[in-house]
Amino acid sequence: MLTVTPAARDYFSDLLVQQPDNTNLRLRVTDPGTPMADVELSYCGPADSQPNDHAVDCGTFRLFVEEGSANMLSGAMIDFESDRMGGELSIRAPGLKGRAPADSAPLEERVEWVLETRVNPMVAAHGGQVALVELTADNDVVLQFSGGCHGCAMIDVTLKQGIETTLRQQLPEVGKVIDATDHSTGENPYY
Repeated sequence: MLTVTPAARDYFSDLLVQQPDNTNLRLRVTDPGTPMADVELSYCGPADSQPNDHAVDCGTFRLFVEEGSANMLSGAMIDFESDRMGGELSIRAPGLKGRAPADSAPLEERVEWVLETRVNPMVAAHGGQVALVELTADNDVVLQFSGGCHGCAMIDVTLKQGIETTLRQQLPEVGKVIDATDHSTGENPYY
């Protein structure tokens, strides 16, 4: 399920000797299967572990993995790399943000994946978000903008040079990309 390298085990052991007796670690995934997915690592006192947690024996301590996070952490590796400044802990979890739909998946599902993994992280920098309203019979993608994109003066550039280009690179069968947002009602546009 989950690999904790010897270097990471040593690093954690050094941290845990400074904590109260019987303190372990607990790992859980927040926002699993989304671009915002992350791993939360925390101390776990004797009363903090849950009955359904998966326990990973690391020798001098146990790493408890929240039951709902176990599948997302399948194949994950926790490592620690020392350097002159101390070092860096890394958690690599390939399935954390979900998996791209297969090429044979419905186009709507693949469009939503591209919007969530490529487009929304890009527009989130300006407080915006893009949602799929409809996929027409001609494979035209109809979008709704919200947040900082709702009423933004640069929306045409974002739509044509950013979103349409990205969608067509990833999904050549996409037709037109259409904005269905009434931008005159935007209350907090980025520009």
